[in-house]
Amino acid sequence: MSVHTLSVLVENKPGVLARIASLFSRRGFNIDSLAVGPTEHPEISRMTIAVNVEDSPLEQVTKQLNKLVNVIKIVELEPSSSVQRELVLVKVKADLESRSHVLEVVQLFRAKVIDVSSDAVTIEATGSSDKLAALLRMLEPFGVKELVQSGMVAIGRGPRSITDRSLRPVERSA
Repeated sequence: MSVHTLSVLVENKPGVLARIASLFSRRGFNIDSLAVGPTEHPEISRMTIAVNVEDSPLEQVTKQLNKLVNVIKIVELEPSSSVQRELVLVKVKADLESRSHVLEVVQLFRAKVIDVSSDAVTIEATGSSDKLAALLRMLEPFGVKELVQSGMVAIGRGPRSITDRSLRPVERSA
């Protein structure tokens, strides 16, 4: 099994996310990461879905996704030809004794301190899942009080856009 990253353009309408998630669920696939947001076109949303499956079942799922009326386009993004990032916010114990060590780790990973209190520091970091996992391992000894991590977002490298030539189906079905 291997992780596949799908970029899915969908009509920005209620219920689309639920229909797509249930399609994966019915096939018995666990979605490792899911991020949804608007695109440069307000009537289109983009889903970035990371799923750990064999190649042939993934092909079956993408064929079924393409049959959903609100799905405009599906592209599998290879790590070598795309930029993939996640966001993490982590609140770490940081008293006067440990604060300087926590700040060294923050600098090492090019993260940002976004909130400070007398006994804690909240850190924001973006990067690959490997980079964020390494950051969290380094912060763990200080005591992680709270953690929230986004799903992965990804975009293809180079000048081409997944939305090039994708507006016609939306205009046709409107």
